[in-house]
Amino acid sequence: MDGSAPLLFTLLPVLLFCVAAAGLVYYQQQRKLRRQQEMRSLAFGQHLDFSLDDPFDTTGEPFSLFQKGDGRGVENVMWGFWQDLEVRAFDYWYYDESSDSKGHRSRSYRRFDCVITLVDALCPPLQISQENLLTRFAGALTFRDIEFESEEFNRRFHVKGADERFATAFCDARMMDWLLRHGEGYGFEVAGDRLLCWTDRVSPAGMVHLLGTAKTFREQIPGVVRSLYPK
Repeated sequence: MDGSAPLLFTLLPVLLFCVAAAGLVYYQQQRKLRRQQEMRSLAFGQHLDFSLDDPFDTTGEPFSLFQKGDGRGVENVMWGFWQDLEVRAFDYWYYDESSDSKGHRSRSYRRFDCVITLVDALCPPLQISQENLLTRFAGALTFRDIEFESEEFNRRFHVKGADERFATAFCDARMMDWLLRHGEGYGFEVAGDRLLCWTDRVSPAGMVHLLGTAKTFREQIPGVVRSLYPK
């Protein structure tokens, strides 16, 4: 019997693994290129500038989302004026790195889409996100989950900030009602004169809805915030 047959059967799993790995890399690369093309087309269709890379050092912005993970990055950036509002929209990702008992390192990624725009106030840092077991546990440990009169709002949203007076002025009845009706699936942060609206990664077409959500959220900011925290 030809001695090459056992060797072939031994190498076959390795060869299949290599082919599958190469196929996965090719698929991921093609998907990335397709998203780049679709995001570019979307930006031009919305009369926005576009860059594959980040020309703004966006991860240096003062938002907690950009401090997560062991590494992070921004790509597919659109910017300009959208419905008379100055915006910057982009793909954002970060990864957490870990190692197993044998020292093999791996990365787990989280991917988001974000919009940054300006507000007419100088705001203390404030985060508004959907309540879950993790945020509820973190709030219990740090005592920084701010509570409001609406029990439904407290159940559904996690509000974190060092200035409770500002949080109370910002999350008035109108804002809480809007968040209860439209805030599912989104997170919001304000810091200084900047607003960040984010969600888990969406299709390029879904970026238009994200832009609209950021604009409408901004419109709910109470006028008293501008009075109490002027620029």
